[in-house]
Amino acid sequence: MIRFIIFCILAIIPQNLYSKTNISHGIAMHGEPKYAEDFINVEYIGLNYLKGGSIVRSAIGTYDSFNPFILKGTAAAGISGLYETLTTGSSDEAFTEYGLLAEKIEWPDDRSWVAFTIRSEAVWHDGKKITADDVVWSFNTLMEKGHPFYKYYYGDVSEVIKVNKLKVRFNFKTNTNKELVLIIGQLPVLPKHYWENKNFEETTLDIPIGSGPYKIKSFDSGRSITYELDENYWGFSASIPIKIGKDNYGTIRYDYYKDRGIEREAFKSGEIDFFSENSSKEWATAYDINALNKGLIKKELINHENPQGMQGFAFNIRKDKFKDRRVRKALSYAFDFEWSNKNLFFDAYKRTDSFFENSELASSGLPSKEELNYLNPYFDVLPKEIFTEEYINPVTDGSGYMRMQLQEASKLLKESGWELDDGRLLHSSTKEPFEFEILLRSPAFERIVFPFKDNLEKLGIIAEVRTIDSAQYQKRMETFDFDMVVQTFGQSLSPGNEQRNFWGSDAADTDGSRNIIGIKNYAIDGLIESLINASDREELITITKALDRVLLWNYYVIPQWHISSYRVLYWDFFDQPQIKPKYSLGFDTWWINQNKFEIIQSNRTSN
Repeated sequence: MIRFIIFCILAIIPQNLYSKTNISHGIAMHGEPKYAEDFINVEYIGLNYLKGGSIVRSAIGTYDSFNPFILKGTAAAGISGLYETLTTGSSDEAFTEYGLLAEKIEWPDDRSWVAFTIRSEAVWHDGKKITADDVVWSFNTLMEKGHPFYKYYYGDVSEVIKVNKLKVRFNFKTNTNKELVLIIGQLPVLPKHYWENKNFEETTLDIPIGSGPYKIKSFDSGRSITYELDENYWGFSASIPIKIGKDNYGTIRYDYYKDRGIEREAFKSGEIDFFSENSSKEWATAYDINALNKGLIKKELINHENPQGMQGFAFNIRKDKFKDRRVRKALSYAFDFEWSNKNLFFDAYKRTDSFFENSELASSGLPSKEELNYLNPYFDVLPKEIFTEEYINPVTDGSGYMRMQLQEASKLLKESGWELDDGRLLHSSTKEPFEFEILLRSPAFERIVFPFKDNLEKLGIIAEVRTIDSAQYQKRMETFDFDMVVQTFGQSLSPGNEQRNFWGSDAADTDGSRNIIGIKNYAIDGLIESLINASDREELITITKALDRVLLWNYYVIPQWHISSYRVLYWDFFDQPQIKPKYSLGFDTWWINQNKFEIIQSNRTSN
C-alpha cells in the first residue's frame, strides 16, 4: 500500500522536474551554438577595428516619440541602440542566441522554462544596476501596455518570476513551443525606476535611460537625432564576446527627409555618409556623378543568404470584393512582372515565388510525402490545387501584350459573379462596380503601380492610386483602413511565433498586428502551431514549406520581386572586416578610417 502511494505521488510530479537542466553561454534552436563558451569574438569582425568618429545617416518622414515599444506614435530612427536585451543573435547562424545582459542561460531538455542570470557589471546609463526586477517589470508592462506584437510573440509564457536579485525565470504554458527559450532572450529590458511613474502608453520626447552602447546626445524634434557612444558603457569593461568589434561609431546622426528622391540627392551631395538603394532604376541611372567616378563614393552589391520573404500587392480580405479567392487569383494575371522587369527595373530582379524566398524554407514542385502529413488533415478546407499542381506565377513574354492572361482573369471574375457591362466590371447581383484604392507611401512606386492599374482597367476594374505621407500611412495600416497596399513580409531562417502575428486568426482583428491581410484560416492556424512546436530543423523546414503552399494558393498577395544582395553606396572612409556575415549587412561592424575620412571631407568641402 505504501509503495502504491509513493508511486502515485511520483506520477503526479511534473515531468519537467526530471529533465536535465542545461546551463550555458548560448542556446541554438537546433543543435549546438557555433561559438563555444570560451569564444572571444565572432568571425565576421575586423580585429583592427577602431572606435570613434562621426557619421550621418538618414530616415524618411518624421518622428514624435522615443518610445518604440508601443503602438502609438512614430519612434525615432536608431532608438533601439539605447537598449540591450538578455541575449542577442549571431549573423552567421540560422538561429542561435548568446548571452548579452544575461551571463548564463538555464533551461531543461523539454524547454518548459528558461532562466537568465544577469551580469553583475550591467548597469543603466545613470549607473544603477540592472536587476531581475527590471526584467519582470519589462515583460509584464510590454504584455499589458506594449505593442500588440508582444502578446503574440510571448503568448505562451505563463509567468515570470524573480528568483533572486540577478536571476529571473520564465515558465511556459507548454513544453512544445521550442523556440520560446530563445525568443524570450530578445525581450527589451527597460529600467523600472525610470518608467514606473510615467505613462508608458503615451508618446514622449523626454530623453530615456537605456543600457546600450549609445545615448541620445541631441535632437531636433521630428527632423534629426544624434546618438553618441557612451564611454561608460558597461559592455566595454565586461568584454562581452558577442559584442566585440561592433558599435564602433563615436556619433551617429539621423537626418529626416521628405522622400527618397530628396534623400538620394542629399547623399550624392555629401550630406549623408551611407545610403541603401531600393530602386533598380536609380541604381542603374542615378550615380554617374563625379564623386563616384573619382572613387570618393563606393557603390557595391553585397550578396547575402537571407530569406527574402514576400513583397507583393497585398489584399485586405476584410473587404467583400476580395473575399473570393478566385477574384484575388484573377487580379494576379493583371500584373506583368516580365514587362516591368525589362522596362522599369533594368532586368535587376527575380520573380518571387515563395513567402520564404531565397532559402531552404521555400516550397517548390509538388508537396513531399512529409509535407502531406501536415496538409492532409486540412484537405477539405484547402485549395485542391495544393495537392495536384505546382504553384507558378502568371508569366508573360514581356512585350506588354497580355491577351491570354487577361482572358484567364476575365473567366475567373465571371465565375465569381462579376460581369462586364459597357466596359465596366459590375457584380451580377448587386450591380456594384469593381473599384478599389491602391494605397502608397512613396511617389517612387507610382511608376510601378500605374501599368498594373492600366491592365486592371482592361478588365473593367477601376483602381485609384493614392500616395499619402508616412504618418497617415502608418495610421491607416494599423487600423487596416485600406483596400490594397504594397507590403513586405520579412522572414527569418527560423520562423516561429511571429507567424501568428503575420497570419493568425486572432491577429486579424487586433489593430497594429502584422496580419494586415485579415487572414482567418483554420488550416493556417494549425500549421503555425505545428511550426512553433517543431522538434528539429528538418521538421521546421517541412512545415514551413507546407505553410508556404497554403499562403500562395490562397492568393493573399500578388507576388512581386526580390534581389539577393544589398545595394549600398557610401563615402569611402569606412573600413570593413574581411569576412562578411551571411545573414546581415554587418554595418555595425564597420569603422571609420580617420585618414580616409579627412581626405573625403577635404574633397566634399572643396566641391
